[in-house]
Amino acid sequence: MELQKIILYYGFAPISDPEAVKLWQQNLCESLGLKGRILISKHGINGTLGGDMSALKKYVKTTKQYTGFKKIDFKWSMGTGNDFPKLKVRVRNELVAFNAPDAITVTERGIVNGGKHLKPKAVDQLVAERGDEVVFFDGRNAFEAKIGKFKNAIVPDVQTSHDFVAEIKSGKYDDIKDRPVVTYCTGGIRCEILSAIMIENGFKEVYQIDGGIVRYGESQGDSSLWEGSLYVFDDRLNINFTDDAKTIGECEKCSAPTSHFRNCTSLGCRDLILLCDDCAAKPENLGCSPTHTRGKRKHEVA
Repeated sequence: MELQKIILYYGFAPISDPEAVKLWQQNLCESLGLKGRILISKHGINGTLGGDMSALKKYVKTTKQYTGFKKIDFKWSMGTGNDFPKLKVRVRNELVAFNAPDAITVTERGIVNGGKHLKPKAVDQLVAERGDEVVFFDGRNAFEAKIGKFKNAIVPDVQTSHDFVAEIKSGKYDDIKDRPVVTYCTGGIRCEILSAIMIENGFKEVYQIDGGIVRYGESQGDSSLWEGSLYVFDDRLNINFTDDAKTIGECEKCSAPTSHFRNCTSLGCRDLILLCDDCAAKPENLGCSPTHTRGKRKHEVA
């Protein structure tokens, strides 16, 4: 059996006919036997796909032939097409649902009004040079940070990307507007938009990690500024970069160390519950609780 992998990617480029690109991508993936999720908007493309490595390589080569997609950074990780129930290709107003489609300016060069990209080693260098002045700002949903985050990072109390605009405008973070702020998220796409929103709202020095946490972890492992596991948007639910990854999550029932989210078993609830193996073995711990807020778990962004 051929080795299988998962790819995570996004690319910002003007798309005049998103429906035509959707049809092309749908047919391409079906012909290659790939499963996963792809979002397309007038601003570009965002996807996560799994399947045979040879099929994924053909997908990458073909997708890069589209004008504007040539420089897409495809991130590879362990996994299979079976980590996704099926193939979904959708057209949306935004690649990430910030409810702020006009916050970004997109050209063939990508987003041109966002934060400055820093390679992983440049992130460490920035911290080495400027120390505690540097602020890490989590651009993900708050629950993702329960199992992994940058050391001493600010983790906004947001449930979805919809909440970020109001959060930034709230004034809660006015005290860091003059400090170097490094935004981060799984693969980088959310920070492309978040950093633009922050700059628009008066943050003076905003950075984003080139390739997101995925590229940082691949480069710097678990011996630098990242700690814990990375939540991912498929049936794996989390990955570690090395065998030295810390376990920073705590079981919601007994507070034991854990990095494992479980699906709520209550009908209609798609929330995730952070449980250790012992507590997860008890069916009563897998049901709904008053803290569950989402009727549908969002898996569209990275």
